[in-house]
Amino acid sequence: MPLSRRLFALSMVAALAGCGGFRDSRLNPRNWFGRSKPRETIVLPTENRETRPLVDVVLSMSVEAIPGGAIVRARGQTPTQGWWQAELVPMPIDDNEVLVYEFRLQPPVTKTDVNTPQSRQVDVAIYISDIRLERVREIVVQGATNARSARR
Repeated sequence: MPLSRRLFALSMVAALAGCGGFRDSRLNPRNWFGRSKPRETIVLPTENRETRPLVDVVLSMSVEAIPGGAIVRARGQTPTQGWWQAELVPMPIDDNEVLVYEFRLQPPVTKTDVNTPQSRQVDVAIYISDIRLERVREIVVQGATNARSARR
């Protein structure tokens, strides 16, 4: 095997081996927000025009990077079945560069049963543009009894 082919093969192997470092680096947009962690709720001094109550418990939360922004997904658990019109309601960004979303939903119109925990789970998501994410260091999704957060 000629020397030029050996050098080319060696350089390709080195380049492929170096790609694993990029996967775990902060330069990779998929790593901008880590896994969510439990956090205390944040009380913001704003007028509350929202009539829907907060979800009982926020079970999980994730931030997925996509071209042009990120998608925040959250899963909450309600006390009974039949809750609807779920939404992550954005609150103003505070001085600490924390973006807070309240997980709000509409209660059932009629009396409903309490069944398995899985049947009372509600999923919701929201898209956030790169422009809005410029100043954000932490994203928090909060419910009535707890909150979850993901940091850069």
